[in-house]
Formats: sequence, structure tokens, C-alpha cells
Amino acid sequence: MLRRYARRGSPLHRLLKPPLPLVHNPAEPSLLPEGGPALLVGAAGSGGRDGFLGLDLFPGSGVHVRANLESLPFARDSIGAIECDAVLEHVRDVTRAVVELHRVLRPGGRLHVVVPFNHPFHEYPADYRRWTVDGLRELLKDFEIESCGVRTGPTATVLAFVLEFVKVVSPRGLGRAAYAAVGWLVWPLRYLDLWLYRRPGAHTLANSIYAFARKRNVSS
Repeated sequence: MLRRYARRGSPLHRLLKPPLPLVHNPAEPSLLPEGGPALLVGAAGSGGRDGFLGLDLFPGSGVHVRANLESLPFARDSIGAIECDAVLEHVRDVTRAVVELHRVLRPGGRLHVVVPFNHPFHEYPADYRRWTVDGLRELLKDFEIESCGVRTGPTATVLAFVLEFVKVVSPRGLGRAAYAAVGWLVWPLRYLDLWLYRRPGAHTLANSIYAFARKRNVSS
């Protein structure tokens, strides 16, 4: 895992890496580090985020606390906001992890979750599951859902699978190079999703989805 991050940080990797085959939905809200300590879950390799305490299983740039999401080292109601982007699919006991997120978040605090729906397999160090919009709402049923929808759209889905297909069918040792070459050819297509986000059926082929939720106050 550490070697993977070292490769990603090399000058050659940065030079050859194509733009991501996705563009985020501009309607998705952003999470602010407010109401006390804010937590960035899955911080390894992110470089950190201003105002957030980075947490991950692995050491790396931006990681302040190494811990398992299923057993967080924080007191109940001690965290003001939690960012959890592309993490829950890698957690073995995701129900327990969500219970822990709910436990440490203060009443009224906000949680921003992003999970994959139609996305290729990706280890970190394992990959267990995918969610629909309804499935994500059910997972976060103990929270008040403020908004839930498409994070990256149908075009991102198509491009992600095309690129992984190219890697799989390429001759041994050439998969990464083929992925990069095709990635440079197709990445402009990602902007089709800016139109598709306005289509009512975009969620049926979404690449990833998000939820913006709030921990209910005791009196709620």
C-alpha cells in the first residue's frame, strides 16, 4: 500500500497520469469544518485538508490519527463534522463503522459520505460493496438526510469501465501504459455529465453517489 502511494507521488507518474474520467456534480454540497474538531476519514495520500483531522489505517501525508473506522478513538459527541469520501466500500463491517460515525459526531453535526455505485473493483486494501441511492439512505437511517444524489455520473461510469477493460485486455506489463494512453484520448468526454446531471434518470447509471446528513439533536 505504501509503495503504491510512493509510485503515485513520483514525477513520472504525475507526468503520464491522464486527467480523471469524471467531473463532480456541481449541485453536491460541501462540508465545512465547523462546530468543533472535523474529521477527514481515509486521509492517506490526500495531502490533508485545511481544518480537518486526518484519519486512516495507513500512514501518509495528511494522516494525523491511525485507526480502524469500526473502532474510532474519540469520545461520544466529540466531532463537529465528518468527511467520508470513497471509504465505506473498503470497510469489512460497514454497519459498525456507521454506528461509530454516529457515536462520535456531535448532535447537529454533519456527515458527508461518498460511495461507489457503478465503479470497477479497487482495493484499499479490500473492496467489499456498492450502493444505490436507496441503499445509502438505508445505511444512514439513523441520521437526518439533508440531500442525497449523484456525485459522478453515467459518463464517468462508462469511461471508468472502458479504461479498466483496456488494462485487463492489454498484454502483460503494458496495462498501465494502455490505461494512460486511452485515458488521455477519452477524458474530454467526462463533461457530458454536466448535462446528464440534469436528467432524472442519471442515478440509474451513476458512477458514485453522495449523502449529506445531520446527526439529530436529542430533542429532534
